[in-house]
Amino acid sequence: MLPGEPALPVPSPATAPDERVAVRRRFLMCAPVHFEVAYAINAWMTPGVTVDRALALRQWTALKDAYTSLGHVVEVLDPVPGLPDMVFAANGAFVVDGIAVGARFAHPERAGEAPAHAAWLEAHGFGPVTPTVGVHEGEGDLTVVGDLVLAGTGFRTERSAHAEVQERTGRPVVGLELVDPRFYHLDTALFPLDDTTVAYYPGAFSDGSRRVLERLYPDAVVASEADALVLGLNSVSDGRHVVLPAAARGLADQLHARGFVPVPVDLSELLKGGGGPKCCTSELRPRPV
Repeated sequence: MLPGEPALPVPSPATAPDERVAVRRRFLMCAPVHFEVAYAINAWMTPGVTVDRALALRQWTALKDAYTSLGHVVEVLDPVPGLPDMVFAANGAFVVDGIAVGARFAHPERAGEAPAHAAWLEAHGFGPVTPTVGVHEGEGDLTVVGDLVLAGTGFRTERSAHAEVQERTGRPVVGLELVDPRFYHLDTALFPLDDTTVAYYPGAFSDGSRRVLERLYPDAVVASEADALVLGLNSVSDGRHVVLPAAARGLADQLHARGFVPVPVDLSELLKGGGGPKCCTSELRPRPV
C-alpha cells in the first residue's frame, strides 16, 4: 500500500491472503527512454500532449522495483530511438512453454519493435522467433489462464492469428471480441488472477464473449466501468499479489476481499500513451519441467 492510501478492508478467513500462493515470474521490460505521444493509434493518445519523460522513467522504475521486491525476475530490453511505444513491452511477442510467437503490429509506427523483441528472445534461448501471418500484438491480445490462451480481437489482433498461435503453441485458444475502442487490447479489459479465474470488465466485450467468460470463469472478479477507465484491468497477478494502477481503488478493494494483495503503482505518464502495468510487462513463460 502506498503512503497515504486508505486502509483496505480485512478479508474474511475464507479468503485470507495466506491462502493465495505467489508464483515467481520472469518478465521483460523496456525503459521509456524515448517515450512520447507522437501519433494517435488508440483512444487514449493525443498527439503532442506534454510528456514528462523523467517522471515516466521514475514511474516505470517503481513498477520494475515492485516486481523485484516481490521476488520476480525482470529482464530489460534496450530501447530503440524512434520507437516511443517500445516501453509497452507486452506487445512485442507472446511467450508460452518456452515458445515465442513474434508480433505483427497493426500500425506501421510500431512495426520496428517486433524485430527488436525477436532478436532479444533469440539471444536468450527463445528462438527461432517468426511473426504470424495475421496481425497480433503479443500479450496485448493474448494471455494464459491455466491451459488456455485467451485471445482478443476486434481492434488489433486478427482472428486468423488466433489459429496460428494455437498451431504453434499447442494450447487451446479461446477468441474474445472487444467492442469498445477504449479497450483496444484484451489486456486493457481482462487479466488472469491465477490458473483458474480472471478479472474483467464486461462492457468491453460482445454479448457472446461475455457469455463465454461467464461460463469459463463463474468466480471472476467483475470490475466496474470506473476502474476500467483508469486501466485497472491492465494489471499483473502472480497468484497472490496484484500489481495494479493506484487509481483503481474499487478493484483493489474487490481483490483484497477475495484474498489477493493489491500492490498499487502510479503510471499516470504512461497512461497518456494508453498503457499501464501490464502494457509495460511481457512474461517469459518457460518450457514445462
